[in-house]
Amino acid sequence: MKEKKIDRFFLIIVGLLLTIGITMFVSASLGILAKNEKLFYSVLFSQLILGLGLGLIGMYFCSKINYKFWRKYAFFIFLASILLTASVFIPHWGWSHGGAQRWVQLGSFSFQPVEFLKFGFIIYFAAWLSWAKNRVQNFKFGILPFAVMLAIIALILFKQPDTKNFILIGVTGISMLFISGVPMKYILGAGIGVFFVLGSLVFFTPYLQERVKTFINPSIDPRGSSYQIQQSLIAIGSGGIFGRGFGQSIQKFSYLPEPQGDSIFAVLGEELGFVGVSATIFIYLLFVLRGFRIANNSPDLFGRLLVSGIVILIIVQSFMHIASITGVLPLTGVPLPFMSHGGTALMIYVMAIGIVLQVSKYQQRN
Repeated sequence: MKEKKIDRFFLIIVGLLLTIGITMFVSASLGILAKNEKLFYSVLFSQLILGLGLGLIGMYFCSKINYKFWRKYAFFIFLASILLTASVFIPHWGWSHGGAQRWVQLGSFSFQPVEFLKFGFIIYFAAWLSWAKNRVQNFKFGILPFAVMLAIIALILFKQPDTKNFILIGVTGISMLFISGVPMKYILGAGIGVFFVLGSLVFFTPYLQERVKTFINPSIDPRGSSYQIQQSLIAIGSGGIFGRGFGQSIQKFSYLPEPQGDSIFAVLGEELGFVGVSATIFIYLLFVLRGFRIANNSPDLFGRLLVSGIVILIIVQSFMHIASITGVLPLTGVPLPFMSHGGTALMIYVMAIGIVLQVSKYQQRN
């Protein structure tokens, strides 16, 4: 099929999300500046130069590389991402923070390998499902491979522990199964299986039990487990209709935990108000609708699954962040794509957008 131009409307949507994201990230990071100027500039460098800068360069090259390249090397990409994620347990290589072993330390630079794992899984699972084609309706070619992959991922992530990214990968995988045509009875079974695993994990994990209790009763421990949700709701509520104005958040100074990361949507709500929150959510909705349009018009099943997986992962993660900050879901600590602090995550997200743009060059436009 002849290559056409990229989907410019999708690129504009991503550009808007990045503009809002970087603007809010800089504003939220002012809370760090008030305490530690050196850390403030380190965080900015990580996000703007390593995250956004390298991400945009990667996006350009990914938009030029034929998307079928990823199918050819899918297994090796997934295997490398598994080994890299597991490497956090290697002494003097892995780095722990807050009781979690999720980072790799390289000198003064650290990153979370799980960000590579999420997209490595999408690439390989899209390649597998497109190879199996109609055979995915058979348990052996659809649900069983997914269960094996998820079990391997669970062994690594639960050890860290990192429940939130297991949920993201699980939901994304189940969605890809649905798109590929796996019978609904198997999909429901897979969903129940993932839910059972998470329920068992909550039963045996005290910190997850605390999050569930806080979700049920947000005022149970306002100075402990309920502190973040209480401060987040105060921030969003004080924003009113139009917000306090850019840079005028009060909660980001000493009140909100991780205002530039886990709580960035609360800062957005306080500074931009209901109007700004609604506009941001609307742009995310445009992102998913346009992304699915590109997926539906892809020239083959691999392109459709690849784009769908990327879009679903980003939008599910966005929903989990917004829902947890507003009390609709238990607190997960999931960052908001394109906005929250995390240079590695931002770089990978933006590069993945380049893959979507590459597929859009071949979409069968109506």
